[in-house]
Amino acid sequence: MSPLKNDLLLRALLREPVERTPVWMMRQAGRYLPEYRALRAEAGDFLTLCSTPDLACEITVQPIRRFPLDAAILFSDILTVPHAMGLGLYFAEGEGPRFRHPVRSAADVVKLGVPDVEDDLGYVTEAVRRVRRELDGRVPLIGFAGSPWTVATYCVEGGGSKNHARIKGMLYGDPGTLHRLLELLARATVDYLNAQVAAGAQAVMVFDTWGGLLSPAAYREFSLQYMSRIVEGLDREAEGRRVPVILFTKGAGARLTEMADAGCDALGVDWTTDLAEARRLTADRVALQGNLDPSVLYAPPARIAEEVGRVLSSYGRGPGHVFNLGHGIHPDIDPEHVAAMLAAVHARSPAFHA
Repeated sequence: MSPLKNDLLLRALLREPVERTPVWMMRQAGRYLPEYRALRAEAGDFLTLCSTPDLACEITVQPIRRFPLDAAILFSDILTVPHAMGLGLYFAEGEGPRFRHPVRSAADVVKLGVPDVEDDLGYVTEAVRRVRRELDGRVPLIGFAGSPWTVATYCVEGGGSKNHARIKGMLYGDPGTLHRLLELLARATVDYLNAQVAAGAQAVMVFDTWGGLLSPAAYREFSLQYMSRIVEGLDREAEGRRVPVILFTKGAGARLTEMADAGCDALGVDWTTDLAEARRLTADRVALQGNLDPSVLYAPPARIAEEVGRVLSSYGRGPGHVFNLGHGIHPDIDPEHVAAMLAAVHARSPAFHA
């Protein structure tokens, strides 16, 4: 594979000195780009985009062609793993992801097994290989997976949910069944992420979208415990350098100290927690990623630049900061506003590393 020309992200994730703060965006490959929407219309449905390596590669690289980003993130979905376990993923128009065979009982869990990554998810690893060839060393590639808890919420609810009644009912009423499901998902996720690293992913991220719904005790037992197991099982070296691991729980500002104990290299921080506070809570033991409110990108470019400066100042001087949004970019954002954000990071961040 081609030598890496821009390793700012990898150095920042390992808290090594950098010349400026690296920047990428969650969901940067996707719906806000007109070139993505054109390809989606041509492909016909979202699952086809995810499961066709050429299309997934093209979508992954689209924002790298358009913007001076410091990383690409693989275009895929957090629900590919349960789909490979036989739950029958589909996307209903206007409703988001759904499963034909949700997990509602101990008997349903018994039917599940850990998928063989190359046989059942080979389209993802092939997409990783194609992306690495297409990037040709321009920037590193981030692989990812959903956290066991977050993936389990979709498996049990059968799709998205407003109140998560079924998964919380299982958590409090039948925790043994839920733990068996989470154990299966954790094992599958370790295999899945290690396969992405073997195929060429240079960093990996675990997305825990729904961990913030849990009480502190339930978070430790049903979410953080399983993310920690994933971190323990990951291959941390490839191509002669460390593969950084990022954990992100939305709404987890009060839990950052515990998360930093999980063995990861970096933590994503959403916009509800000041980075100065996050840095204090984690005592510079891990890098921090974030945390511009995605809605700032609706503002005029001058206001975006002000907010970029505020985020940079909140982290302060020194290594260990990756600039990002506090969650995924909204689909109706003007790409020119993304360009304004990136220009502000490039212009303002070197002063924090001088």
